[in-house]
Amino acid sequence: MKKLYFIAIYPPQQIIDEVKIFKQDLALNYNNSKALKNDAHITLFPPFYREIELEEDIHIAFQKIDTTISPVEITLNGFDGFPNKSPVLFVKPESNEHLTELYNRVKQHFNFIRYNFNPHITIGYRDLSFDNYLKALDVYKNKEYKTKFIVDKIILLRHDGKWVPIAEKKLE
Repeated sequence: MKKLYFIAIYPPQQIIDEVKIFKQDLALNYNNSKALKNDAHITLFPPFYREIELEEDIHIAFQKIDTTISPVEITLNGFDGFPNKSPVLFVKPESNEHLTELYNRVKQHFNFIRYNFNPHITIGYRDLSFDNYLKALDVYKNKEYKTKFIVDKIILLRHDGKWVPIAEKKLE
């Protein structure tokens, strides 16, 4: 049986709650509810399928990630979007070389998917039509939202109907 896994960092609950307000606005005013299913996070390695019998190998690779790096301060500042075929609206973190370094350390052990690292916290996607994406982006690009948080761990998650943390590694 295959399961879905991914690696992410999560902000504190207060920021998760603040971001949820933006997601609720998109559900209410832009017919976009899919993002409400997931808590705010920054993806370090995108979702991938593996047989549950191979989960131990995933844990071993995850534990090999070098996390001897100081906790990373992330500043979230404003909104932007990816105007893809399936558009994405997000809270954008300011450029951060330490976050990129953390991603590169993850990539050393999880490199079987080509993945462009564009850190962001999704507030709208999947069922967001392109027209509604443009309308929402027009509103959100002028909205102010700025906050900071410290990343002190990375988390490995498995999808069991919802995303469940199954391992974590502290930054030190």
